[in-house]
Amino acid sequence: MRPVVGKVANRIVDALLLLRLSLRLQLGRRFWAVPLLALAWPAYQALTLVAGWRGQSFNEADAQNALIGFPLVLLAIGLGVRVIAAEIEQRTLEVTYTVPGGASRVWISKLAAATLSLAAAAALLGVITAAFFTRYPLTAVYGAMQAAVFYLVLAAGVGALFRSEITAALVALVVLVANAFLTGFGSAATRWSPFFNPLAVQNASASDVLAWTVQNRIGTALAIAALVALACARAERREKLLKV
Repeated sequence: MRPVVGKVANRIVDALLLLRLSLRLQLGRRFWAVPLLALAWPAYQALTLVAGWRGQSFNEADAQNALIGFPLVLLAIGLGVRVIAAEIEQRTLEVTYTVPGGASRVWISKLAAATLSLAAAAALLGVITAAFFTRYPLTAVYGAMQAAVFYLVLAAGVGALFRSEITAALVALVVLVANAFLTGFGSAATRWSPFFNPLAVQNASASDVLAWTVQNRIGTALAIAALVALACARAERREKLLKV
């Protein structure tokens, strides 16, 4: 029993060390400050209220996307394009392929590190939203994180496809704008959108909203898993990514 426990403990320690290294590699020594960047959005929203630029105060339907989700998605795109495309542009990709266990281990670790940063930013935004703007259920934070992780893996996959951080960021932003335009940034009852907001659905029964929410959460989780698999599969094609 003890050897098994020791192996498990060693694996946990190795995973935590790899996660820490991924944070420093992707975000620099001050990786702890990255979640603070998202706080610029609630500061701006507070300014709109104080200056009278916004006609009405926020309600619980605004919490998921308008207050928490939007800055999280922008941060996610910025982190996502650095997962694979940064390795290509910095010409460190060949070193990545020498990592024991395969390069996919590095990509997954960097995605986990980025997700951890997003979770920290979501916690900060959630506290500030509840303290200064409006009360809301905790499911709104999950909905915001869902959209952020979707765009994180989308940006990572597009970065591997186009081999450029700038191009990946532009493509991800185009998808974001198109999604926001088609769904009203979550206000429409579009179950296929990662921005689906059950609190914003009107003229529907509670059972329908619950069913749509479950469908959306499961469907988006499957879409995220598929994007991660596709991104890793693309990144494993070293002859394509190493091509000058």
